[in-house]
Amino acid sequence: MTTEGAWPVQFPDLFRPMYVDYADTDVTFSVDPSPQDELISRIHCVAVDPQDRVIVCRSVQEWRFLPGGTREPGESISETVTRELLEEAGAKTTGEPMIFASHISRSRRPEPYRPHQPHPLSHWAFAVVRAEVIQPPTNPADGEEVIEVRSMAAPAAADWLTVHDPVTADIVRLADAMGLIHGA
Repeated sequence: MTTEGAWPVQFPDLFRPMYVDYADTDVTFSVDPSPQDELISRIHCVAVDPQDRVIVCRSVQEWRFLPGGTREPGESISETVTRELLEEAGAKTTGEPMIFASHISRSRRPEPYRPHQPHPLSHWAFAVVRAEVIQPPTNPADGEEVIEVRSMAAPAAADWLTVHDPVTADIVRLADAMGLIHGA
């Protein structure tokens, strides 16, 4: 199964509409790689190192995740990816991010999470990007405290992420199935 229409069959949990309580929002998943730039409020990365391994993180709270986060005012997608990878994984980008999917978010809140963000509709994008771990995470005061960064083959990274976030694990599996990790 490699056609776009087959992805919901292969990844039913990923494509199932969900309610995300911490954000008070309803989300649906899409493999449309071109959401409008101004609608992207956050981005998470399937960061691929020079050995085609996926870079994953673990926080002091034991949460396992893909690096990424909320877009700051005036930031481009590339700037957000560069900042988030350095903060959470100590990695520098060595290529341009390629958005391949997103959660389309419809907020139930009366106002946006942050004033500069699109509301009530936004995209939580997922991108593949080449990167290399060059230092420990910078761990800014307003972000996660990352205590471990690993680079793993895509199947192992997905299995490792499944412990805390099966959706993110399926994002890695989808990127791998789409052929986006090797030679990214």
